[in-house]
Amino acid sequence: MYQLKVKEAADFIQTQINTEPTVGLILGSGLGVLADEITNPTTIVYGDIPHFPESTVSGHKGQLVIGELEGRQVIAMQGRFHYYEGYTMQQVTFPVRVMKELGVETLFVTNAAGGINEAFEPGNLMIITDHINNMGDSPLIGPNDEKMGPRFPDMSEAYDRALIDHAKQSAERLNLKVQQGVYVGNTGPAYETGAEIRMLRTLGGDAVGMSTVPEVMVANHAGLRVLGISCISNMAAGILDQPLTHDEVIETTAQVREDFLNFVKEALMTLPA
Repeated sequence: MYQLKVKEAADFIQTQINTEPTVGLILGSGLGVLADEITNPTTIVYGDIPHFPESTVSGHKGQLVIGELEGRQVIAMQGRFHYYEGYTMQQVTFPVRVMKELGVETLFVTNAAGGINEAFEPGNLMIITDHINNMGDSPLIGPNDEKMGPRFPDMSEAYDRALIDHAKQSAERLNLKVQQGVYVGNTGPAYETGAEIRMLRTLGGDAVGMSTVPEVMVANHAGLRVLGISCISNMAAGILDQPLTHDEVIETTAQVREDFLNFVKEALMTLPA
């Protein structure tokens, strides 16, 4: 049944486009501006796509944009779905399955995250080298369809090492300082306490957010290569001794818009086959 829903959604999207996207882009809070750079775009509102959830979070437009970006055929999500919105893990990751069905081979996943590493600063961009699933759930729980991926997928290289190196080289060409680190996925929607941040730092986390991990797990299960980029939108609780707000997240991502756009576009333009 799930596979059928994936196919129905993909079939609908194919009736609306005349291109075959090979790169998927998931754009997090305040980062959807990248989709505005896509040329010859076809825009499809999530609510028009069979079985697609709808985004309910401020800063997420809730639509697909399909077209060309830096010479690549891409499909971009302007806004994602979150576990804390009340969706199941399978609903949260449904678009990744649809991208795979459409022929996507590489997934760029982005997010706004809180900085745990005290060497970070708000506005830094961080290449995700690994993640910690602290959500207490997995999108792969339940019956496994071998046509969609193996029962026990390998996660030892959840973020493609060649793509990490490629992203570092892209940043160097732009003379852009980027961080690297481990992203921790929490359920949200509350921001973490200071004690929780100290715990996550002890566990090896460098940044924390409420997304990304489920999508990356499914992408690996489906055989997609993944590059992850976090925008450090604020320092996590207990570091700067100030309250955290979603408005601050959107404000910071707006301030680093140009660096983010240039970085992702450079990585995309020079993406190895």
